[in-house]
Amino acid sequence: MLGVTMLASTMLVASAYVLTPHGRVQPQRTATSAAVQMVAKQVPHGGTLVDLFSADKEATVASATATIELNDRQSCDVELLCNGGFSPLTGFLEEKEYTSVVDEMKLPSGVIFSLPVVMDTSDDSIDVGSKVLLTYQGTNMAVMTVTSKYKPDKPKECLECYGTASIEHPGVRMVAMERGSHYIGGSLEGLEVPVRDFPCKTPLETRESLPDDADVVAFQCRNPVHRAHYELFTRALDAPNVAENAVVLVHPTCGPTQEEDIPGPVRHKTYEVLQDETKDTPAGQRTRWAYLPYSMHMAGPREAIHHMMIRKNFGCTHFIIGRDMAGSKSSVTGDDFYGAFEAQDLAKSLADELGVQAVPSLNLVYTGEEDYVTAEYAKEKGYDVKKLSGTKFRKMLREGEEIPEWFAFKSVVDVLRAEWK
Repeated sequence: MLGVTMLASTMLVASAYVLTPHGRVQPQRTATSAAVQMVAKQVPHGGTLVDLFSADKEATVASATATIELNDRQSCDVELLCNGGFSPLTGFLEEKEYTSVVDEMKLPSGVIFSLPVVMDTSDDSIDVGSKVLLTYQGTNMAVMTVTSKYKPDKPKECLECYGTASIEHPGVRMVAMERGSHYIGGSLEGLEVPVRDFPCKTPLETRESLPDDADVVAFQCRNPVHRAHYELFTRALDAPNVAENAVVLVHPTCGPTQEEDIPGPVRHKTYEVLQDETKDTPAGQRTRWAYLPYSMHMAGPREAIHHMMIRKNFGCTHFIIGRDMAGSKSSVTGDDFYGAFEAQDLAKSLADELGVQAVPSLNLVYTGEEDYVTAEYAKEKGYDVKKLSGTKFRKMLREGEEIPEWFAFKSVVDVLRAEWK
């Protein structure tokens, strides 16, 4: 849970978003910004939206010679492989592909791919040629044909992908302590999708819910949406590199997150009540919602690129990059593993090649004088900035204190009080 003043970056200069006397952010349209081209149904990453689901599921299951029970994280990966969220991948990475992604942040074809999507095992009986049924809590998700088995250099993977090999980082702990000794690569044939706390649309289903003739700005989150978040992603539609009739896709992750995060079912309820509360407002009418079966790696800059690629497959043309996107702190010292603007800088440098434009987020603060404005504007005007930390907010929730509506939507607060202990 973030405090209001921690939500966004200062990377945008004042000329990008102009504040009116009433504190309302409006775009400063220039000849350049007015000429932004609409993108009708964003091209999938790599050119084709993959669909790996089998036409003959019974025969596919019958072909299996081994079984792996997936954990929560792996089940998310299998779902995104099968439905095209990880396009252009058609299965888990083989050794050559894995090495290329780790070393170059690209597939051997030259297409950007920033984090390896791998299946691990410590089962010696599974080898090249095996056909493995991948199951998850009673659901047959896919059959994998193993074409590569290899022992990864985990320290190198962690150093390249997470920027550290310290187990003080949650992603490194996952690679070092949760994954098996070997990775197996190969194609998948999709079967069924498990029932999740969040009803997750496929990339194709999400695309069908988006306008054909407008930019789509994606907002990634893993916590309930509070007022500052809402102001941030609705005002991102006014960014100068976003076309006039754009919409925002709020796309929360619903896979395993961090220990301190609010449980998935509770988060889902907060999103649903917020949608209902805001659907008839001007901002709400330009907002779409969908949920993503994805487990965070907390890999900072590389994960920001990963999120941009995934949202491209879901039809998005732009992606909001906040301060320390997908960042993590040491479990021992509390120090940040990444700089505040590393993710933004990498995203902007790769935006054209990736085909998704980065929208650095405004540094919004709440003032008694003009509601939400940029921190720079508030400082210039000498306004009284209201602050409420995530820790203080949680304490107020537990103790039944009134939560100010400038910080959180009442409908969201009501759910948290009722559902989150």
